[in-house]
Amino acid sequence: MRGGAAAPAGRVLPLVAATLLLAAGCGGAPGPDAAGGGTLANGRTFTTSFTSDPGALDPAKTVMSIGIGINLYLYDPLIHLDGRGRPEAGLAQKWRATVRTATFTLRPGITCSDGSPLTASEVAANIDYIGDPANKSPLAGVLIQPGTTARADDGRRTVTLTSGAPDAFLLRNAGSVPIACGHGLKDRTVLAKGGKGSGTGMFTMTESVPGDHYTLTRRKDYRWGPGAAGKAATGLPDKVQVRVVPNETTAANLLTSGELNAAAFSGPEQKRLAAQKLFHADVQAPLGELYFNQSAGRPGADEAVRRALVRALNLPDAGKVITDGTGEPSQGMVTDEPRACPGDPVTGSLPSYDVAAAKAALDAAGWAPGSGGTRAKGGRKLRLSLMYGTQNGPTMAAGAELIQKEWQSLGAEVTLKPVDSPALNSTLFGSGNWDVSMGPIAVSAPNQLVPFMAGPRPPKGLNFSGIDNPGYTALVRKASAKAGAAGCPLWQQAETALIEHLDVVPYYNSRTPVFGKGARFAVGQGSIVPSSIRMYAN
Repeated sequence: MRGGAAAPAGRVLPLVAATLLLAAGCGGAPGPDAAGGGTLANGRTFTTSFTSDPGALDPAKTVMSIGIGINLYLYDPLIHLDGRGRPEAGLAQKWRATVRTATFTLRPGITCSDGSPLTASEVAANIDYIGDPANKSPLAGVLIQPGTTARADDGRRTVTLTSGAPDAFLLRNAGSVPIACGHGLKDRTVLAKGGKGSGTGMFTMTESVPGDHYTLTRRKDYRWGPGAAGKAATGLPDKVQVRVVPNETTAANLLTSGELNAAAFSGPEQKRLAAQKLFHADVQAPLGELYFNQSAGRPGADEAVRRALVRALNLPDAGKVITDGTGEPSQGMVTDEPRACPGDPVTGSLPSYDVAAAKAALDAAGWAPGSGGTRAKGGRKLRLSLMYGTQNGPTMAAGAELIQKEWQSLGAEVTLKPVDSPALNSTLFGSGNWDVSMGPIAVSAPNQLVPFMAGPRPPKGLNFSGIDNPGYTALVRKASAKAGAAGCPLWQQAETALIEHLDVVPYYNSRTPVFGKGARFAVGQGSIVPSSIRMYAN
C-alpha cells in the first residue's frame, strides 16, 4: 500500500510491488539539474523525506511503501527489471524459471554489509522464511507462495526454489525479494531496526531516530549494483538522510531552501514547485481505491449496501479532489510499471453515479430512514468509519470529507478516521476495527494481489477485507497455471470479477511528482532508486 494494504512488494499503500529499476519521469539517465545545469559532485549527502515514520523495517515483514522505500537502500534483490519489465542482473548473474521452480546463480564477490561473503544458503534462508506459513510474512503469497522451499549449493553459488503453488510470474516475484544476510537472519530484531551489518544493498543504516530521521552511509565495497552504480559512479552520494516531514508545505519549503534534495508531493504544493522548473520523476499510484470490511456485522458485508454506497459517489469528482486535479481514472489495480498484464478491467465494471438509485437500493435492503435522517435496520443505525492515510497528503482529507458528505446525504452516519502509515497497517492487519478504507494497494503483477483479495484473514493471512469471491478464486487458479503473459486474459477477468461485486473499488490514479533540487534520480516501486541518484554542485 502507498505511503502507508502496498507492495510490494507505499503507497497500504501497502506499496506491495516487485522491485523495479525505471527511467525517471522526465527522461532517462541523470544529467544536468533541470533548474539550470550543474556539475556532478562527490562526497555529498542526499536528503529526502517521507510523510510518516516507516515503523519496523524487517524486509520480510513490511509491505508498507515507506518501509520498502528505505529498504531499497539497504537490501538488493536477485534481479532488477528494466523499463520494459525485462530481468537484469542483481545479486544473481544468471537465472531460469518455470511456474514451479526457479534457479539463481549468484554473482561472485558479493558481501554482506558486515564484510562477510554472501552465501547461497543465506539467500535460501530469506526465501524459506517467507515461504514458511509459521512466520506469517506479509510477502507470503505476494512475492513467495506459501510452502515454497529453497535449496542452496554454496560451492556453485546457486539457489533453487520450488514454489508452494504455481506462480505465473515466479521469476519476477521471487527475484524481487529483498535479500538480508549475516546476523539479522538469526536475530530479526536487528532487521526491524534497519539491519545493521545485515544488508546486501548500496547503503547501511548508521543512525535511526524513529519519527524524526534515518541516516544511511554508502558502502565502499559495493560493486554489484545495476549499471554504473557498481563502479562507484561519479555523483553518487556518500550518505542519505531520510527525514520524517508530515506536512507537505513544510517539505516544499525545505526543498526550495535546499535543505531537502527530494520529496514527493500529491497536494497543491506540486504546482508551486513545478513553477520553479525543478527536475521531477513521476510515480503512478492507485491513490483512489475503496475497500469495505466484509466481516460479519459490518455494513460492507452486504453487497447491496456496498453497491448503494458506491452509486452515491461521484467517483470522478472524488478522484479529482484526492489528486488535486492531476490524476486520471483508474484502468486497473495493477499500476506499477512495467505492468505484467496491461489492460482495463475497470471501465464499465463500476456502477454509474445515481443517488436516487442508491437510496432505493438501501430501502430495498431494509435500511429505512430514521430520526435525524440516519438510516437503520433492525434497530441498528447505518454507521461507517472511513479510514484514510495522512501519509498520502492533505488532499486525502479533502477527498474523505467529500465522500463523508455524499454518504451522509444518503442517510449514513460517517466518522472520519485519519491514520498514519503504521496505524493503517496495524488496523487493517491487526485490530480489524474499520468499515471503509481508502488505503490503496500498488502492485506490478496481478498475482501479487491474490493474498489481499482471497484466502485467510488477518492474523493468519492478508485478506484484510474478508473477501470471498468464488469467481475470482476460480479464475486465479486457472491463470496461475499459465506462465507470464499467456495468462493475462484470465487475470483481467479475475480483476473484473472483484470490481463487479465491489469487493474493491479502484476509481482514480495519481501521478505524483518526486521533485529534486541539487540531485537527479529515477523512481521505481513508488520510491527513489538508490543507484540512480546523482548529486550536483550548487
